[in-house]
Amino acid sequence: MYLSMLGQRMFLVLLVGSILCSNAQENEQTGLVDTSYLEDQFYIGLTYNFLSNKPDNVSERNLSYGLQLGFIKDMPINTRRNIALGLGLGYAVNSYYTNLLATESGDGFVYTILESGADFNRNKVETHLVEMPLEFRWRTSTPLDYKFWRVYTGVKLAYVVGGRSKFVSELQNTSFFNTDLRKFHYGLTLNFGYNTFNVHAYYALNKLFEDDVQITDGTAIEVRPLRIGIIFYIL
Repeated sequence: MYLSMLGQRMFLVLLVGSILCSNAQENEQTGLVDTSYLEDQFYIGLTYNFLSNKPDNVSERNLSYGLQLGFIKDMPINTRRNIALGLGLGYAVNSYYTNLLATESGDGFVYTILESGADFNRNKVETHLVEMPLEFRWRTSTPLDYKFWRVYTGVKLAYVVGGRSKFVSELQNTSFFNTDLRKFHYGLTLNFGYNTFNVHAYYALNKLFEDDVQITDGTAIEVRPLRIGIIFYIL
């Protein structure tokens, strides 16, 4: 009988201890949950750059690339905090390798198309931009889940703080600031993926060069950038 009573008491102690431990764990977990959490505020991305609307006989050469990085203020707009707006500021550098040669002249810049058999190493246009992305954000995140699906779409405004044309061959190496490049740019963006790796796409809604820029044969240069790559987010 004594052993039976002792067993009952031990069972009650274990039961109460289990309940207290469970409550303590729940309280500890609740204490760790940040109900005002924010997501994906720092970003860095790499892209492969294309040019759409190219004039006839203009082709892309080598690997055109881009690098972007910056900060986006995450602003949730619902209680669950999985829908948000994002407003950011960043920096980007983009290169476009083509056979469209730019040379300086007394009256500005002259544009010609390098022949298919021309011997040269690199011919590119490079832009350095200050960017301002504006995003509508949807994700499956929770305060405790750091691996989630995301779809972020919006627009990106950018201002060219430095634009350069460069040509390199065995006999010639020229580089100069190209003021024919349009200063203000804007386009559509789409970022989607899961956890670390996410696809990034940008399509420009205006031209890379100013409206009156032409090749020597009178053809307007109306190329628009298209950039596709990957983007990484950091809290």
